[in-house]
Amino acid sequence: MMEDVLVPVLIVGMLFVGLPWLIFHYVTKWKTAATLTSGDEKLLDDLHDAARRLDDRICTIERIMTAENPNWRQQCMPGRETDDRRLLADGE
Repeated sequence: MMEDVLVPVLIVGMLFVGLPWLIFHYVTKWKTAATLTSGDEKLLDDLHDAARRLDDRICTIERIMTAENPNWRQQCMPGRETDDRRLLADGE
């Protein structure tokens, strides 16, 4: 007789208390984990600046190499110019 009352009370309690608590718990965990901290944003900015500086340096080196030897790309990296052209066409 006690089991006839206890089981429905437990089920109703789990449905109306336990399930919403579980859902809200993981929703708040998900929302806090999905945001970037100020440290993450600073790191991304630093990485972006470093990548931009490295790209500028590579462009400078390529200009110097081309001025000294216009055919340096074919000599050291066969097939690279066609890859570069394809990448530029895809990016535009």
